[in-house]
Amino acid sequence: MYFVEVVLPLSLAKTFTYSVSEAEFLFMKKGMRVAVPFGKSKIYTALVIEIHNNKPTLYDAKEIHQILDESPIVTESQINHWLWIADYYMCAIGDVYRGAMPSALLLESETIITKLNDLFVDESLLSDDEFLVYEALQQQSSLKVQDIIAILNRNNIFPVIQKLVDKNILVLQEEVQETYKPKLVRYVRLHTKYDTNDGLKELLDILKSANKQKEIVLNYFQLSATEKKPITVKKLIEAANSSAAIVKVLIEKEIFEEYFLQEDRINFAGNSREGELLLSTAQQKAFDSIKENFEHKAVCLLHGITSSGKTEIYIKLIEEYLATGKQVLYLLPEIALTTQLVSRLRAHFGNKVAVFHSKYNNNERVEVWNQVLRNADKAQIVIGARSALFLPFYDLGFIIIDEEHEQTFKQSDPAPRYHARDAAVVLANGHQAKVLLGSATPSIETYFNATSDKYGFVEISERFGSVSLPEIVLVDLKDKYFRKKMNGHFSDVLIEEITTALSLGEQVILFQNRRGYSPIIECITCGHVPHCQQCDVSLTYHKHKNQLRCHYCGYSMANPTRCHACSSIDLTTKGFGTEQIEQELMTIFPGAKTGRMDQDTTRGKFGFEKIIDSFKNREVDILVGTQMLAKGLDFDNVNLVGIMNADNMLYHPDFRAFERSFQMMTQVAGRSGRSEKKGKVIIQTYNPNHNTIQQVTHTDYVGMYKEQLYDRQIYKYPPYFRIIKLTLKQRDFDKLKEGAMWLYQVLSQNLVMPVLGPEEPVISRIRNEYIRTIIIKIPQQTSIGNTKKTIQKILNSFEAVAQYRAIKVTTNVDFY
Repeated sequence: MYFVEVVLPLSLAKTFTYSVSEAEFLFMKKGMRVAVPFGKSKIYTALVIEIHNNKPTLYDAKEIHQILDESPIVTESQINHWLWIADYYMCAIGDVYRGAMPSALLLESETIITKLNDLFVDESLLSDDEFLVYEALQQQSSLKVQDIIAILNRNNIFPVIQKLVDKNILVLQEEVQETYKPKLVRYVRLHTKYDTNDGLKELLDILKSANKQKEIVLNYFQLSATEKKPITVKKLIEAANSSAAIVKVLIEKEIFEEYFLQEDRINFAGNSREGELLLSTAQQKAFDSIKENFEHKAVCLLHGITSSGKTEIYIKLIEEYLATGKQVLYLLPEIALTTQLVSRLRAHFGNKVAVFHSKYNNNERVEVWNQVLRNADKAQIVIGARSALFLPFYDLGFIIIDEEHEQTFKQSDPAPRYHARDAAVVLANGHQAKVLLGSATPSIETYFNATSDKYGFVEISERFGSVSLPEIVLVDLKDKYFRKKMNGHFSDVLIEEITTALSLGEQVILFQNRRGYSPIIECITCGHVPHCQQCDVSLTYHKHKNQLRCHYCGYSMANPTRCHACSSIDLTTKGFGTEQIEQELMTIFPGAKTGRMDQDTTRGKFGFEKIIDSFKNREVDILVGTQMLAKGLDFDNVNLVGIMNADNMLYHPDFRAFERSFQMMTQVAGRSGRSEKKGKVIIQTYNPNHNTIQQVTHTDYVGMYKEQLYDRQIYKYPPYFRIIKLTLKQRDFDKLKEGAMWLYQVLSQNLVMPVLGPEEPVISRIRNEYIRTIIIKIPQQTSIGNTKKTIQKILNSFEAVAQYRAIKVTTNVDFY
């Protein structure tokens, strides 16, 4: 009896056993994909994680459909890492598998509908809908479910299909389709009979009267003489200023032959730069102490102030690991950052750099996956956002996690809700690799680990090229509004500084951590504020599209002209977002070109590149943006940064609000004065004496760290306690309340640690589902593994209660 244990790409915590033949059993290896039947008629791509001879006791093992790979496409160390993620973050292994694989490698059955051949059908017996489907199948051999929905223009099509199946007119077949197609490029070459000198004479005779064709042939010779490589049809047409039709005629006349070559979708032709990268004294010192730390510690924190040249140190370290033939993983928090970094690494390492993140399409991701698996030259260094963690590394030697404090390293939805920084440390451990965490404002847990001797610790306290830190100016908004010195949301100080910067030909960055025009529209007469129908939030006004949008579920409506409650026409906007700042800039500085960088303007695949490039090429004078701007971008012509309102970050109901505000403001401030001239940062706030804002002004990270650590110890937060957050969602308010209470009571009876809740979060309803949260605080000395087992048992028994089955519970370990 031969069996394989597989993981399905579904949210199931179990693995499943399928039977295989002896030949398949001998051929199969761990990490191959197989197509398996699951449920009544679905077929999924499953991953083999074990091959054994143990018959399942609870069910009869079905047979697999087919083996999809000739060799494993997932490595054993990857499978072990995935199992760790599923265990630590309390999610299903199926979720990890689905989240980790490029979706082009996860085929699912598309139900294909075909008609039975050689069948006489009496068309008069068919209803209108049935006849439409039958007629469509006369035109083409098969249809998918989606096609029939489109033909009949309705969603409920299964009864129609069922009737046709009963009448023996249609058959359904489940079919798995491979979605990845290699990219083929069309090339041309001269037909062999014209290769000799006589052949050329003959050719020119044939083309004597056909001028356009002759033009293309002459251009072909010119190109082949200057470039010693194959010539694509596209290039030839461009060079000859001609059209594809004429090339086609030449192919038909057998003067040209066409052929296709498979090509990678993403090609970075860069030459590696000869010559050494020279480090400054401070950088060299840091570089040496990192290497020293790596001798006896696996993880090291590099705490270097903004613009201290951390990237150069990374490049030097990468060089050393590449020399030993190992692969390097470079994780970044934002896709926006990869753009800038890739060009810097390309200039240095040429074509050894591969990029992997979610803005790439399916085919491109499959290509990078295969290159990493084969340990190809093109993928010696992989740069990516958090998902690059799941690639099939062959021999990983070094992981860099840049801006390690960023909250975007934590995946919030869907499962697996992992933290890329922590998961990368475990991944490195499996490969015996080293990890370098870099940041100007490290997260408190990392800094705690570094100062308590768990991690190595290296510090750089001067900026590269001895550039001085920017001067920070606080503007008291209360005072400015009182003295009528505000123009819109701009204080006189900020306007004056922007005017000076623009007159010197410098660029300006303005930061406002909220997109849209304004978050609230209010009726002056009755005070009514339009809310989202499905969520517990007010709708944000977007002026550009003249609509109100919900930033949680995407619901939108046209901007009302009168109040929905009392029909008054006196409506006013409250609060402001990036769009409003952009509008105000246009009126205050009509001569300056403004750009905006937020989720609305960077939707496309190259959205970030376009904005960053136009700013770098000085086509934009003032760039307004949300937190996307705060991350390691490097512009040498920016000497002024304005933070429009520092308070909306400080008063967030979150135990990390002060830490996050400090990090965000310091990072934004660090974008200024990165070349010779001293930069300036203007922070507008209603509370200039607030501790955190004062710490930003004096770049006092240690002061902030000590103050926060003291609070964390008193109120039982990380790094002294681990936190697991349970979120319960359900459409029925009373059921949810009752279920949450039940779960809370059972948890607090079984766990000897603080259990808080069930709490209504700030936004207590999203997409028509009410929300409750329960927080479990696990002390450091308690075994986290046993606690998780207890929690899991309680969650399983909660699911077993019939009236609570409809409540969705999500578990988020280390949710911060």
